[in-house]
Amino acid sequence: MDVLITGSSGFVGRYFKDRLQQYNLTLIDIKEGNDCRDFFKREDKQYDLVIHLAAIVGGRESIEGRPMAVADNLSIDSEFFQWCLKTNPKKIVYFSSSAAYPVNLQSPFSNTKLKEEYIHIKIPEAGFGAPHVSMPDMTYGWSKLTGEFLAQFVPNVHIFRPFSGYGWDQDLTYPFPMYVKRALERQDPFQVWGPGTQTRDFIHMKDVVEAVLTAVDQNIIGPTNLGTGRSTSFLELAWLCMEAVGYNGAIKTNPDKPVGCMHRVSDNTKLLSFYTPKITLEEGIAEAVKQLG
Repeated sequence: MDVLITGSSGFVGRYFKDRLQQYNLTLIDIKEGNDCRDFFKREDKQYDLVIHLAAIVGGRESIEGRPMAVADNLSIDSEFFQWCLKTNPKKIVYFSSSAAYPVNLQSPFSNTKLKEEYIHIKIPEAGFGAPHVSMPDMTYGWSKLTGEFLAQFVPNVHIFRPFSGYGWDQDLTYPFPMYVKRALERQDPFQVWGPGTQTRDFIHMKDVVEAVLTAVDQNIIGPTNLGTGRSTSFLELAWLCMEAVGYNGAIKTNPDKPVGCMHRVSDNTKLLSFYTPKITLEEGIAEAVKQLG
């Protein structure tokens, strides 16, 4: 099977590359000097599976501090889907994001678990009407919403909305590895951004990969959330990391740091219909402590 992975050197791409190494892989990543947009201009091959991960990404500071850099994703996805129309891959994986969900559903007073149908993007019938969408999370969310809209014009696309995917080898701009590192260093006091009550849905990247491949194999259609459905506050994440290393230090919240949305948790009913995440957050923390300690 011929498989193309864009963004193959990134955090998510590395997990897919390791999982699919038995196949004939074509790996494209700008970190290796290969801009996928240049690749799309010259490549005419029809692939059995295309996993499109190339994007401008980063932690909360990047999303809020570099909005125009993130908007470059519009160019990447536009050229990607035009290339798909030209070469007609047999199966396509497009990574959207939980950042595409309306921010008004993720307020301090919301306990809403985000369902796939809360984003309503549909091609207008007979040229009338328009998709109904609400404000997503910054330009990154807008770029992913646009990508989902473009995907409707291309056959064989599987859309996934990952929540807080994590792993021990994730970049330190993300909360999970940052908190494990602080616990291992016994940071005193242990710094937590914002009030610490903001919640996320952490899912191990190995579960993300297996869920995606299972969905593609079973031809699951429509956007699919990738999350565990478990709500974890940043204060709880800090406590779990500290407990894993046997550290009982003080925690200090920092209101001057970026917070993001207050409550972002997946309704994973659709996911559970074909795949059940295997790795708990506690197990993921233990793995990270072992690898980074």
